[in-house]
Amino acid sequence: MMHPVPQPAVRELNEAQIREVIPAPKSDSFVKRKSLDHLEEHSRRFIGISPMLFIATAGADGRCDSSPRGDQPGFVKVLDDRTLLLPDRKGNRRIDTMLNILSNPHVGLLFVVPGTAETLRINGRAKITDDEELLALCEVEGKRPSVGILIEVEEMFLHCARAFNRSHLWQQETWPERSQLATLGTMFRDQLPDMNIDASEADEALERANRDLY
Repeated sequence: MMHPVPQPAVRELNEAQIREVIPAPKSDSFVKRKSLDHLEEHSRRFIGISPMLFIATAGADGRCDSSPRGDQPGFVKVLDDRTLLLPDRKGNRRIDTMLNILSNPHVGLLFVVPGTAETLRINGRAKITDDEELLALCEVEGKRPSVGILIEVEEMFLHCARAFNRSHLWQQETWPERSQLATLGTMFRDQLPDMNIDASEADEALERANRDLY
C-alpha cells in the first residue's frame, strides 16, 4: 500500500502572477465575445446530437463533483432558448449531483459528440423537478425518469478542439488495451478488503446491472 510522501512547499500563484504568463484576452476579442446567455441554432443542434455530457456541481461546503450522463442523442431536452431538461436515469443512487444542487444551484455542463473534437459548454442554475408533463418528454421504452434536472442557461459557448486533438481521444489506434486495467470487480475487491468481495461475482452483478438501462 502506498502512503503519502511529504512534499516540499511549492509556490502558489495569484491571479496577477498567472496573468504574467497567460495574458488576458482583449475585451473585444472573439474569445471573450463568443460567450452567449442563451441557446441558438448551432448550440441546439449540438445538444440534439450529443449522447454524452459531464455535469459539474459543488456543495455548500465547496466540495466539487463531476458526473457523466449519457443516453441516445436528444436525451437532453431543449425546452426553450434558456432552459434544458436533463433526465435522471438509473444509476448508483448516490444522488451526489442532486444533493449538491439543493444546496448550491450552480452547474457546469460539457457536451460531447463522438468523433467531434469541439465541445459545448453551458453554465447555469439548476433545480430538481418531478413534473409529470416534462418528464413524459424523456420517456424511453415506455419508462420515464422519476425526476429530472432543469437547467437555466446563463452562459453558453463552444470550446476549441485542442484538448481532444492533443489526447487523440477519437483515434482508436491510440487507445490502450482494456487488459491494462483490472476489472471493476477486482478494483472494488482491492479497495474494500473488509467487505470480502468476490471479484468474479461482482463483475457478473455489474454486467447484469449495466444491461438494465431504464
